[in-house]
Formats: sequence, C-alpha cells, structure tokens
Amino acid sequence: MRYLVLSDIHANHVALAAVLAKVRRKRFDAVLHLGDAVGYGAEPNQAVERLRRMRRTVHHVRGNHDKVVTGVDDGESFNDVALAAARWTTERLSRPSLAWVRELPRGPIAVASDLAICHGSPLDEDQYLFSDYDAEQIFARHDARVTFFGHTHITSAFVEGPHGVEVLSLRGTGRMELLADHRYLFNPGSIGQPRDRDRRASFMSYDADRSVVRWYRVDYDVAAAQRKIRAAGLPEVLAERLAVGA
Repeated sequence: MRYLVLSDIHANHVALAAVLAKVRRKRFDAVLHLGDAVGYGAEPNQAVERLRRMRRTVHHVRGNHDKVVTGVDDGESFNDVALAAARWTTERLSRPSLAWVRELPRGPIAVASDLAICHGSPLDEDQYLFSDYDAEQIFARHDARVTFFGHTHITSAFVEGPHGVEVLSLRGTGRMELLADHRYLFNPGSIGQPRDRDRRASFMSYDADRSVVRWYRVDYDVAAAQRKIRAAGLPEVLAERLAVGA
C-alpha cells in the first residue's frame, strides 16, 4: 500500500491545489488526512470540497479547528486570532461542508494492523507533540509501529529504537527507510500554514510495502493566498505568517 499523507490544510486551497497537482501523476492507494481541514484560511468550502471529491480512499481524523468551527468544542483554549478565524469559518461554510467537517472522526484510527493516524497524539487528540518525553509516553501506551500525526505544523519524526527515542527535524525533501525493530511517529508538517520557517506546503508519502517514508515541500502562490485572507477581512497576521512559514 502507498499512502499520501496530508495535514493541517487550514482552508488554504491555493496550497492544497499545488500539492495535489504535484502528486497528480503518482500512484497512491489511499490518502491519510490528519485533520484541521479548516480554520485560518479564506477558502474553507473549496478546501473541504477538494477533500470530499478525492477519488482515492481517504482515512480522516478531525483536528481541533475542525471541532471549534463545527461547535464540537467551544474554543476557549484558542487565542483571539484563531477564534476569530473559526467564527468567520462557521458563518461561511455551506451546510454540506459544515456537516462533513462535523462528522470527521476522532483519532486515533487504526488504518492497518501496524499503522495509525491521529491529529495531536494517539493519547490525546489535542496534544502538541514536541519532546522526546512526550514520545516516550506514547510509545509506552500505543502499539502501532508507524503513526502519522499533525497539529504542530512542523515536519518531524520521533524514532524509538533499542537505545531510546530520537527526535528528528525533517527539512526540505528526503526519505527514510524504516527498520523492522524500530517504531515511528511522523508529522508531515502543514500544507496550509507551515511553522518551521519554510513557507512551502509540506506533506509526506508512505510506502508500506517497502517501508519507506518520504517528505516533500511544494512552492505555491503565497501572495494569492494572502490576498484571499485580506479580502475576507480575516486577521492580518494570518496573511503575514504565510510569507515566512511561522
């Protein structure tokens, strides 16, 4: 099985379209969508519709912005900018799109016997996974050999081997061959709002048969996404941060 791994699109349809154009000629058996389809960006209906129309099998989990936008969560933990964007999104999503986002399932989800997906972490869908300590707690209580998660918007990997947990920051594009006696937590980064000082849209692929994970960066028309945010009247910082990937 070959998987395309997408996360944290955040209603940035310009970036999503660029990613899907990049992989148009590649063969994938299924898509892993790790949540936060909406929030922050100016084109929530377009982003949701693009996800809904995918011809491949798609395994979804919900993100924290998906929950707030649909009223599953009250958003009390959000800062003013995130909450303003969520409220704006709620008012503008079509009924079908709002219903689709509301029905996104809670993670973690077992995609295969040794593969799982979640938004924050397998232990808490809203957890920000940054440290080796957090990863150790997950590996101690979660059995999947390979897990893909999102939420932090930072392309990274946590690898459990015989000598403990290693934390890897994955820059640019690259590949990793997975070892049979190791376990892995992978974050593909964010398509719609990267936060690792690289403004290009970020995603991954996973070839389960060959045990290879690849990560990619794709240029997109950042200025066009910024114009849409400003035209929508969303907070200016949401446009500014796209230019620097922060």
